[in-house]
Amino acid sequence: MAKFFKEFREFAVKGNVVDMAVGIIIGGAFTLIVQSLVKDVMNPIIGLLVGGVDFSNLFVVLSQGTIAGPYPTLAAAQVAGAVTLNVGLFINAVVSFTIVAFVVFMLVRTINRLKREEVESPKSPVEKPCPHCLMTVPINATRCGHCTSELPVPTEAEQSSLNTASTP
Repeated sequence: MAKFFKEFREFAVKGNVVDMAVGIIIGGAFTLIVQSLVKDVMNPIIGLLVGGVDFSNLFVVLSQGTIAGPYPTLAAAQVAGAVTLNVGLFINAVVSFTIVAFVVFMLVRTINRLKREEVESPKSPVEKPCPHCLMTVPINATRCGHCTSELPVPTEAEQSSLNTASTP
C-alpha cells in the first residue's frame, strides 16, 4: 500500500500534471469569461439585429405544465412544470463553443508559428569516416582508432569552421 501512495505522489508532483491542473483552472475561468461575453455582449447585439429576440428566453413548449401557458419566460415555464425545447440556450452554447474554438485555434496557430521560427542551424560534423577502413572516427582525429592508419590533417579553413561551430 505504501508503494501505491509513493507512486501516486510521484505522479501527482510531475511537471505535466501540475501544468495540466493549471490549464484546467485557467480554462474554467476562461469559460466563465466566454459565457459572460456571449450572454451579456453578443446575444443582445445579435438579438437587436434579428428584431429584439432575447435568446435566453427563446423556447418551444412541448407540453403544458400544471399552470397553462403562454409563458413569458423560460423560467416561468420551468416553474409551471412545462416541458420545453430550449432553442435559445442551445444557440448560446453554439456561440460560446465557436468563440472558444476560435481562440484555441488562434493560440495553437501562434504556437506553431513560433515553433517554425525556431529553425536549428545545421550542426557541423563531429565525426568522419576513416578513408582506409571506413569506420567512424572523431573529426579531429589524426589516427584511426580501428585500423591505426594516419588520417589527413584538416586544413586551416576546415579547422576554423570547426572551432567557430563548436563555440556557443
